[in-house]
Amino acid sequence: MRPNLPAILLIAAASGFAAERINHEGRILGDPPVVAAPTLFNTAAADAVVSAMQILPRDNAWNEDISALPVAANSAAMIANIRNDVFAGSRAERQRVVVFKEMNFVLVPDSQPLVDIDFVDYPDESDDLKPVGPGNNPAHIGSWPIPTNLPVESWPSEQPGVTLNQWQLDTFNDGGDRHSITVMPGSGFIWETWQTKLTTGTPAWTASNGAKFPLNANTLRPDGWTSGDAAGLAMFPALVRYDEGERGVVEHALRIVVKRSRRSYLYPATHQAGSTTDVDVPAMGQRLRLKSSFAIPASWSKQERAIAVALKKYGALVADNGNFFSISITPDDRWPAGCFAHLSTSAGSDFCDINNFEVVQATGATGGPRSPGAPTANAGPDQGVGLASGATLAGSVTGTGLTTTWSVVAPAPGTVTFTNAASPTSTATFSAVGTYTLLLKASNGVHTPAFDAVIITVSAGSNPAPTLTLLNPTTRIQGSGGFTLTLTGTGFVANSAVAWTGQANLSPVTATATQLTVAVPASYLATVGTPSITVVNPAPGGGSSAALAFTIVGDTAPPAISAVTASGVTASAATITWTTSEPATSQVDYGLTTAYGSTTTLNATLQTSHTQALSGLAASTTYHFRVRSTDGAGNVANSGDATFTTGSTGDTTPPVISGIGASGVTTSNATITWTTNEPANSQVDYGLTTAYGSTTTIDATLTTSHSQAIPGLTNNALYHFRVRSTDAAGNAAVSGDTTFTTAVIEDTMPSTCGSASGLGLIVALLAGLGLIAVRSWRI
Repeated sequence: MRPNLPAILLIAAASGFAAERINHEGRILGDPPVVAAPTLFNTAAADAVVSAMQILPRDNAWNEDISALPVAANSAAMIANIRNDVFAGSRAERQRVVVFKEMNFVLVPDSQPLVDIDFVDYPDESDDLKPVGPGNNPAHIGSWPIPTNLPVESWPSEQPGVTLNQWQLDTFNDGGDRHSITVMPGSGFIWETWQTKLTTGTPAWTASNGAKFPLNANTLRPDGWTSGDAAGLAMFPALVRYDEGERGVVEHALRIVVKRSRRSYLYPATHQAGSTTDVDVPAMGQRLRLKSSFAIPASWSKQERAIAVALKKYGALVADNGNFFSISITPDDRWPAGCFAHLSTSAGSDFCDINNFEVVQATGATGGPRSPGAPTANAGPDQGVGLASGATLAGSVTGTGLTTTWSVVAPAPGTVTFTNAASPTSTATFSAVGTYTLLLKASNGVHTPAFDAVIITVSAGSNPAPTLTLLNPTTRIQGSGGFTLTLTGTGFVANSAVAWTGQANLSPVTATATQLTVAVPASYLATVGTPSITVVNPAPGGGSSAALAFTIVGDTAPPAISAVTASGVTASAATITWTTSEPATSQVDYGLTTAYGSTTTLNATLQTSHTQALSGLAASTTYHFRVRSTDGAGNVANSGDATFTTGSTGDTTPPVISGIGASGVTTSNATITWTTNEPANSQVDYGLTTAYGSTTTIDATLTTSHSQAIPGLTNNALYHFRVRSTDAAGNAAVSGDTTFTTAVIEDTMPSTCGSASGLGLIVALLAGLGLIAVRSWRI
């Protein structure tokens, strides 16, 4: 039964809930309410409206599940900057996430009269301006659906004792951002302003800027345009509302404020509000997420827990600059006292530090859930069924890589058992009479899941007696494998059974009142005969149909072979494929003549698509082959003769080495160069004998001009060396032995006397007196 709704709402006529109205969380929204008069946010009437709305499309950035998105590479640096920016002295309370009761809203009907509003600061970035020109309005006057009870930011819970009119007029000159939000659910638009004031002049309303957003499209502001938020984003979709707090579930991302932002913006933002270009400072539109490792304290209220879960699943978008790391909730005077005590500046030990957040790599305007290929789901028509019969679910889904699930929408009058909850086509049985809503979900892990629901009304009626009039097919060949049998008649139910003489009963794969399909296993066709087929309905009521005969005939025809092909032919191997008209074995005869002489190993698996690999063949040779298949009854079929020719062998010639030389020889280094007649790699063996003993690191680059440096040699030594090169086919070439001799280290003595000539005279004198012996001397 539909709950009583406030008289202020006009409900679209419908029988029961409109099951197809399901939001991105899989929550059934019910009939779409239409607002009949301006309705303030802090009323039960407003709760009923917004809780039945799909706010922005299901794949909108505010509704995107980002829990599995990767963490940005500079997440830690960005979080550190956010935390340090808001910390001032001992104000440790600024290093945590806090909630502020800020943004309120009013719901208006489509017929809401338009009034003038003067956009005094950003008229060129404002929407719905009146026409301008000679005798017309100035370029900064808008025409907006503003009701007389338009609330302005933080009223009423943060402005005790102040009337709405006083707050609209800013009677006490309290200042602030003074945001206002007007929502028109019927035609689907949001109007948002800031620095909003009611005046005694003309026009009566003024604001810095006015931004209009569609509720049912992913349309962004023009590039570079601001809005009530500095990021150019809508505020209404990001608010934590009273109805969400009461449900204990927040179904969208939140707006978050940081003290400093960089001079850029990311999708879906359209405007920047920063001065730095530091990439470790968040941009407008930057996506943050509460870490999955954050354990939500048991002491938190259901409202606080709902916010934390949303911050993990949907995250938060940087929307504005401010002095706190804060999120916005409505200033609703119905919030339970203390329900946000742990998300306040005076929180005790159970608070959430900024370090518990991370920055994620968010998707763009055409990525993630907004990319092509979103799944669809159709749960099938509503049904009325008997308790004993259950329901046949004829759902369908489209898409690739899907996970499909059936579930029961609570509350339900009893339990539901699905034969296969992971298939769109299934059956369901019920433990009690009543009305059940069953939800079909299709998800591929990328796009927003698709949902649809079906309403099943279960009565206590008894099952009918079935009649069976037709089988399709009526005949199968012995041993021909499993098949699908279709039974036509009347009085079939979801839990009908198909009885087959001498075999276990079969449960239907699909079932309607007049047709069943069952999967008959191959084992039922093992013996020639005429088994009887009946349909059995369970109690209460029910019974068995009259029997129809099914015929199993012996198989005397061999399988028909077709599409014989040789593929993947190389110098030594080939793959033979073919098809048969019935399941059969696989084998190939092959050889150099039509006498063949070689046969592959028999593949005894009965199948219609066959593959056999031939190996160990000779290169550049024509081979004859035929294929052979035997069906389950032993009927053998051979194909005609066919041929293929193997390919030639690859390159077997090693590269030719020439032009070997040693250059740049010093006391400890040498460079060896050579050429090859084809691209090959490079390596040198070297040492003091022809046994070599040392080898350079191989240079795998395939080239015809080769060079290898040999360091760490001994001076004045004869070295032997040879070069190696291997081509791309693996053919290796080694040169003969070649030698080179490293340079001599000459003796030198530094001069410590005043001049070379003076030193020479001293040495000569001492030598002449026999006081020193001179071996050699160089000046």
